[in-house]
Amino acid sequence: MKDLPFQEFADFLHSRLSQPLPGQKAQFQMAPLSRRQPSRASVQAKDCREAGVLALFYPDENRNPQLLLTKRPEAMNKHAGQVAFPGGRRESGESLEETALRETEEEVLIPIGNVDLVGALTSLYIPPSNFCVHPFVGTIDYTPDLSVRTEEVAEIFGMPPAHLIKREARTTMKMDVGGAERDIPYFAFNGHVVWGATAMMLAELAAVLDPLVLEWDSII
Repeated sequence: MKDLPFQEFADFLHSRLSQPLPGQKAQFQMAPLSRRQPSRASVQAKDCREAGVLALFYPDENRNPQLLLTKRPEAMNKHAGQVAFPGGRRESGESLEETALRETEEEVLIPIGNVDLVGALTSLYIPPSNFCVHPFVGTIDYTPDLSVRTEEVAEIFGMPPAHLIKREARTTMKMDVGGAERDIPYFAFNGHVVWGATAMMLAELAAVLDPLVLEWDSII
């Protein structure tokens, strides 16, 4: 994927998302070995809570595309300090797209009407929290206020989409999971560690942007 000015990138992204998605093949590149079970990772036939999240692209001051990511406060009871997309639990009577947009407005103060939804990624099931997460992709045509802080957001930052398709951005760390030490894949960016479901969704987004990513060997 070559560098593109924002509007060309947005058109390119929309075109890519209109094609068949890379799906679990891409997601599993950045999943722990224990998560690489197609039926377990699928949202099909799961009695789960539902959530909508938004992978939101915006132009920086030079009109270069950036992907908006948030970092959760360290004091949160769940997902403390983790990097994530804006999003959260679906409320009664709303569609999953509406959930993703509402949560984005609540968390990073970007009005619903400013977002152009351009597609969706593959939904995935998260066993520890029993959530079925439905990721959507959108754009806004201005640089948002990255200084915003809310109850669920301690930091907002942008990541160039080209970073997702760099091999050196992918690495592993040792983590205690269920009482056992395991290798966990993550994306490294400017001191941030992006792992778990967010890393899996980023891996699929990377393959949307450049299908050659699917040919890479797994890092674990």
